[in-house]
Amino acid sequence: RPENQSPAPRPRPRPPCTFHNKKPRNLSDFSHDVMTQEQLPQTESGEETERVRQASFSLPHLLIYGLPGLPLAALGLPLYVYLPTFYARDLMLGAGVVGTILLLARLFDVVTDLAAGILSDRWQPITGWRRRGMMIFGTPWLLLGIWMLFLPPPGVGSGWLLLGTLLAYLGWTLVYIPYAAWGAELSCDYHERSRLAASREGLQALGVLLALAIPNLAGTADDVALTLRLLFFALAITLPVSVLLSVGMLTEPIWPSPVPRWRHGFHLLFKNRPLQLLLIAYVLDGLANGLPATLFLLFITERLHATHFIGHLLILYFGMGVIALPAWIWLSRKIGKHRAWALSMALAVMSLAIVPWLGPGDLLVFTWTVAFTGTTLGADMTLPTAMQADVVDVDTAEGGGGRAGLLFGIWGMATKLALALAVGIAFPLLGLAGYDPALDNQPESALQAMGWLYAGLPVLLKLPCIAIAWHFPLDAKAQSLLQQKIQRQRRATTGRNP
Repeated sequence: RPENQSPAPRPRPRPPCTFHNKKPRNLSDFSHDVMTQEQLPQTESGEETERVRQASFSLPHLLIYGLPGLPLAALGLPLYVYLPTFYARDLMLGAGVVGTILLLARLFDVVTDLAAGILSDRWQPITGWRRRGMMIFGTPWLLLGIWMLFLPPPGVGSGWLLLGTLLAYLGWTLVYIPYAAWGAELSCDYHERSRLAASREGLQALGVLLALAIPNLAGTADDVALTLRLLFFALAITLPVSVLLSVGMLTEPIWPSPVPRWRHGFHLLFKNRPLQLLLIAYVLDGLANGLPATLFLLFITERLHATHFIGHLLILYFGMGVIALPAWIWLSRKIGKHRAWALSMALAVMSLAIVPWLGPGDLLVFTWTVAFTGTTLGADMTLPTAMQADVVDVDTAEGGGGRAGLLFGIWGMATKLALALAVGIAFPLLGLAGYDPALDNQPESALQAMGWLYAGLPVLLKLPCIAIAWHFPLDAKAQSLLQQKIQRQRRATTGRNP
């Protein structure tokens, strides 16, 4: 290079899903359902097909993509743990009023997932900003909602709590659904999608850890109002900064294919067998994970009599999830993400199997089970979401037009419904078994039911999930063939001559 010539600026990384629009020589008719590897389209002999770009994201760019996950996950702890007690006890709204308002807000939250997914597929304020534009749009609403909830003025009533909760849930959904869908579209590579999902979910687990640790480090853990104020200012800084960094430094693919009409779109969903299989496994596994999450505090308090160790066990659980995540990503490259997920669920089953027989004095054994189930957390959070991206390819290959937002909205609804079912199953059955929160010593029947609901039922629920995941039809080869089909369709749509 001549001495006086300045180096060319480094371009922003293009999404590997951005293809050259070169017209293929021949286009085959791929009108059949994508069900198994054998049914997937095969390339014809001698046909020149363009290879899907499989460039790996650098570690800095992976972290930039995953960065918004940290404040989004850190928000969950104050919303679900601190907020109900703060409004019911400190602001004296009453447990019944607060519970009713939060239930109504959760029902609203379930519905908005699907609406946000559809909107992010169909609304594009600026070309190339379909997902990123909606993330920017949702951030102020989320900040407004948590400002109302975390820093309420004196004398607020139930209307303030309801409006703040609705805004916070709506803003979170408007940010997270397009954020997850964007991750599915940033790469066409089977394994690279696992790394993107790991970045997002790993930083989410780290966000929960920070939300647990910050109040203790700052000395505000015993003062709920101060804790909420501290977390608000932390989130008010980290959320907009992380979102702007992510959307500003990464791009997204431009989809030339229109989203199909409603009737045809529903038909594509109903015949998408991988979608149906993953959705069944997702709901059952979500319920299996939701039961111990719902009963965690009760089990440690009533069965183990180890209330003082709750914080330590939570930190151990999420910490092991972060530490073990790279190992699960490595394993998924060797045997496929679906089978790595199956093995992680099998490890969780073996870890939980002994829990129904634990009682006072068994804290050490329980700590080991928390550590082992914690190691499966990263796989449970990352690998199914990476598999979802591959299921989106099935829909796109059959004419879905890139509806990742809709599909991630469906999975978001399924996740929230599974958690709601966990609460709806656990507490009524505990009540039937004789559990009474007013009693200092619970009857033996209630303690036994608590153990089986905490670990026994989740073990049974995970068994069919293991079978579905192990035999899931989309592996690296099948996904690569799907991408070849999508490439041919995109080149035919754009119709640009070589």
